[in-house]
Amino acid sequence: MATIAIVYHSGYGHTAVQAEAVYRGANEVSGAEVSLIPVEDFEKNWDVIDAADAIIFGSPTYFGSASAQFKAFLDATSGRWLEGRWNNKLAAGFTVSAGMSGDKLATLQQMNHFAMQHGMLWVGLGLLPGNNTSSGSPDDLNRLGGFLGAMAQANADAPPEVAPAGSDLRTAEYLGKRVAETALRWNSVKGTEAVAA
Repeated sequence: MATIAIVYHSGYGHTAVQAEAVYRGANEVSGAEVSLIPVEDFEKNWDVIDAADAIIFGSPTYFGSASAQFKAFLDATSGRWLEGRWNNKLAAGFTVSAGMSGDKLATLQQMNHFAMQHGMLWVGLGLLPGNNTSSGSPDDLNRLGGFLGAMAQANADAPPEVAPAGSDLRTAEYLGKRVAETALRWNSVKGTEAVAA
């Protein structure tokens, strides 16, 4: 078994749609138990988050950074950081912005840096960039060419029922599945080491 907690903030619904896609991908993996936790509910779910083998972080990118609401969650983990409570857990991240770039990489780097401070192990996207040749298509996985995590784009005036694009959501599903599969392998390694000890 592997437990995955997806903790996310969504200001206008687009990141929630992306989080649900990450959830679907992780939930496809046999042996994975996945929890979807809106950041507004993190205080009620500390036990779930702390017990998770992997935590996947999600936030919209506002002005080149994670949202204030998501940052409040990060700041609330300082006691856990001091105790090393999340050391050796897996981590990953996803983000969405209105712009094609939108400085989404900065948000993923913020999440990655946070995870590194907690002693976590980061799981990247593991996909080549899509839509970067003349034979490519906006329907390609990883059409925005991210490596650190799953990126999505949603026009500011588009409702979450129509954006992010389908390829961005499939990319988010891919990330969720990759993290769940990696968590199962990581737990298998830890189990083997425990038996050997």
